[in-house]
Amino acid sequence: MAAKIRKGDRVVVLSGRDKGRTGEVIEVRPQEDRALVRGINMVKRHQKQTAQQDGGIISKESPIHLSNLAYTGRDGKPTRIGFKFVGDGRDRKKVRFAKRSGVEIDG
Repeated sequence: MAAKIRKGDRVVVLSGRDKGRTGEVIEVRPQEDRALVRGINMVKRHQKQTAQQDGGIISKESPIHLSNLAYTGRDGKPTRIGFKFVGDGRDRKKVRFAKRSGVEIDG
């Protein structure tokens, strides 16, 4: 199945403690149906000191379930994503589009 939310998309959080906040998808984990969103679902982790990194308590993003995210279109409102084929014959391409506005999504 093709991914509806991809790396680099702007998304809004639909539920949870960060409800209503927006951010950019850093990483998608399709096997877990989860994604990392910059600045969303922050947790504190105790980090041991290594040669590259200092020790202490650091904040980092935790994965959030894809069902709690919605793609935000150009108007900034959450929308569902659909797929359609563009072109004909050998030049057919499967593209994502915003169901709210019908606009194709780049990427």
